[in-house]
Amino acid sequence: MSDPVLETLLLPIETDAVELGDNAKVLFLRARAGKPLRLFKTTDLVCEQSFAPDRDALISQGLQVEAETEAAGFDAVLLLPGRQRQEARAQIARAVSKVREGGLVLACAPNTEGAKTLEKDLAALLGRVDKISKNKCRVIWETVNAETLDKSLLETWLELDEPRPILGGDYVSRPGVFAWDRIDPASRLLAGLLPETLKGKGADLGAGIGYLARTVFEIAPKVTGIDLYEAEKRAIDLARENLSAFKGKRAMNGIWSDVTKGIEGPYDFIVSNPPFHQAGKADRADVGQGFIRAASAGLKPGGDFYMVANRHLPYERTLAECFAVVEQLADEGGYKVIKAIKRKGGR
Repeated sequence: MSDPVLETLLLPIETDAVELGDNAKVLFLRARAGKPLRLFKTTDLVCEQSFAPDRDALISQGLQVEAETEAAGFDAVLLLPGRQRQEARAQIARAVSKVREGGLVLACAPNTEGAKTLEKDLAALLGRVDKISKNKCRVIWETVNAETLDKSLLETWLELDEPRPILGGDYVSRPGVFAWDRIDPASRLLAGLLPETLKGKGADLGAGIGYLARTVFEIAPKVTGIDLYEAEKRAIDLARENLSAFKGKRAMNGIWSDVTKGIEGPYDFIVSNPPFHQAGKADRADVGQGFIRAASAGLKPGGDFYMVANRHLPYERTLAECFAVVEQLADEGGYKVIKAIKRKGGR
């Protein structure tokens, strides 16, 4: 599958607008897999990726992947920044901090997802930038020079995505994770409909910063433990902190994984607010459908699955295929809450 952003990111290297010597030490932040990465056959490439589906794709391509790279002094750092402004600026600053003096920083974004802002921000840090526009994207690059680097701005931006208290200190979160500074209305709607009678061991698929799992622990005393599945490692780390009051009292296990590839179990119940987009802005039903299939496979016979989703997403057919009983509990504010029960004989 074509990846225009990745292809555009590498244009300056492919066209010799910049040069990387053989055995160059290269770091790729928020890395994505793809055929264009074959360009780095003669380089020492380290990919940093905390999002499980992208991590898995990179590993399958035979690349070295780390959730968070400690090393620095790279000859070049590549970046595909996130869309959230504070996180993106922190990522730009991180890229600059990881490259050696005289080394190269390259970053790329779609024109509709902040390319112009990315250019302004990198120029603000480094003094100037070069650019190429293609594939409705823009790649920006510049070498790091201590004389033109804005060191004060660098230090400020490095802290922009640090974890911090939100909602009056009730939770800890950070820019870049889903609904980072609030409880999203879909999760809140589902939380209000979860019964106090939940019991046994459960799972939260797409756990985020731990809001639904914490709600379950707070309202259902017979729940013995919850496995929290989350694709974004930064969110899992926050969830552990947000559930720290239950440590030693209830079993908790953070699982950094792609739920669509399957879960453990068997579980007595599962709760979920599945993501409906991965990269880009377009809604995707396939991710949520994968969550539904994973929930069905991971539940005990007779187990309950509670999920919330945007009203328009077509999940009903998949639910009917996977569960014996499907009941809509709410249709409110553009969201639907569904309870499904796994057939005791199997499905």
